[in-house]
Amino acid sequence: MTESEFNDKVDATLEAIEEMLDEAETDLDFMTSGGVLTVICENQTQIIFTRQAPVKQLWVATRSGGFHFDFDEAQDTWVLDSDQTPISVFLNQAFAEQAGENFDFDL
Repeated sequence: MTESEFNDKVDATLEAIEEMLDEAETDLDFMTSGGVLTVICENQTQIIFTRQAPVKQLWVATRSGGFHFDFDEAQDTWVLDSDQTPISVFLNQAFAEQAGENFDFDL
């Protein structure tokens, strides 16, 4: 994957996440700055998404730790580098635990 393709995939993913967050029932605030998406939950905890172009990964920081995702061409989605969990499954669980809201991310 070229750097341009990587950036396009990250941009599309972050835009899709923002669209889902616009539909939130709880008070979730989010901002994008310098390619970093920061989500501030109602309880003031944060979920932060950052692109890591040198290693072509999308990193997600939650209250429970930091997680690294690689893009899997075969599945056409980001997967957790440690156990191949799709990012949609991961985010559904992370937002339920941290924000107290259930989403149906389909990334």
